[in-house]
Amino acid sequence: MDFFKLIGKRRSIREYLPQLVEAEKVAQIVEAALRVPSSRGLNPWEFIVVDDPDLITGLAKAKQHGSSFLKGAPLAVVVCADPQKCDVWIEDASIAAIYISLAAEALGLGSCWIQIRERMQTETKTAEEFVREVLMIPPNIKVESIIAIGYPDRQIKGHQREELQFGKIYQNSYGEK
Repeated sequence: MDFFKLIGKRRSIREYLPQLVEAEKVAQIVEAALRVPSSRGLNPWEFIVVDDPDLITGLAKAKQHGSSFLKGAPLAVVVCADPQKCDVWIEDASIAAIYISLAAEALGLGSCWIQIRERMQTETKTAEEFVREVLMIPPNIKVESIIAIGYPDRQIKGHQREELQFGKIYQNSYGEK
């Protein structure tokens, strides 16, 4: 698929058909994640591919708001990183997350980013602590996000060009049009 058509079509999908994602497609998504550029080639990211429905249902409780739809997804990719490997692990993990989302879109799947870093699961427990417990992630590894993936239950049109915020684009210096 042409890149510009791909990004023009992509939307966050929160409702999925009860259909498993084929192993070949999962392998392609994983390969896309492993091809992500990384600052200084340090590759601090690590990924946990989750297809166990019970674990996905558990992960759907990661946040007070904005993660419950995960329980309907047949696949989740947890994006983690080792901050000891790279000072810009957040940026590197974020790039990986969007590669995963774009790969899913290119394969005819829907996806949605679930922010975990700096979010709360309860008033006293972070979403990261919760995910770490569910998936037995060691304390030195940070959890950045979860990408829900599956076949979309309904089609959502991409944002129209007229909706794009061109007013936020400047030329040569801030505020200059």
